[in-house]
Amino acid sequence: MPSPTDIFSAAEQCVLACDIDEKLRLTSETAQQWHSDAYTLTSNKPPIPIKEAGRPLKPPLVSPAKVPRRGLGSEAGRAALIHAITHIEFNAINLAWDAVYRFRGLPRQYYSDWISVAVEEAYHFELLSKRLQSLGYQYGDFPAHDGLWAMAHKTAGDPMVRMALVPRVLEARGLDVTPGMITRLKNVGDDETVAILEIILRDEIGHVDIGSRWFKYFCDERGLNMAHTFYQLIDEYYIGELRGPFAYELRKQAGFSAEELALLEQCSSQPANK
Repeated sequence: MPSPTDIFSAAEQCVLACDIDEKLRLTSETAQQWHSDAYTLTSNKPPIPIKEAGRPLKPPLVSPAKVPRRGLGSEAGRAALIHAITHIEFNAINLAWDAVYRFRGLPRQYYSDWISVAVEEAYHFELLSKRLQSLGYQYGDFPAHDGLWAMAHKTAGDPMVRMALVPRVLEARGLDVTPGMITRLKNVGDDETVAILEIILRDEIGHVDIGSRWFKYFCDERGLNMAHTFYQLIDEYYIGELRGPFAYELRKQAGFSAEELALLEQCSSQPANK
């Protein structure tokens, strides 16, 4: 297969790669090539719906309710938690590359931002995979769910919707729950996993902020109120109820306004809207 000359074809290869090592290699190489100005921003091929992002045969995908939850007092329990986070990071690689592949005609900085996110998500995946191995497990040893990629389908038609729902809802949830996980892991003496989660939390603030900045860009471009549009898109696209409590200070660092945080609180106190 000839090497791609445009960033969209290169991003598509990254999304579709099923082998983990190949996806990580392509992520690194594509980012390097992008920063060397090796890719154009023009393509004769329009984006097509990607029904399934490339992934290995394991882990098996189940409904979120069937993903194992175990106490952190045992290595098996910690491994189950780490595996769940590892799976999220794997999906996040695909989501970042899909954000590059799917949406065309945007400023060059948009693509640079999401390529940088893909590289950091791949780094997180590698850190977590090695931690799993140190506990005697591999990525794929536990069932996982596919909620993140399902949202990619729902938001494929509009980059403003994608920025609102993926980084600012799904990924931002990590800002709410990761500090508590860090505390619980500290309490059981798992300093190795704590160190990894602290790296991930730091980087995820930046990822959500990238989503916030581009969401604002699209709202400003269309003359829309950012907070009210965010609220409307949650009501239209998000199935179920948003769960608090929310990490207000971390979300502020990630580009949330006081008005948006107030609307989030309102969303979380309402019954499921679907």
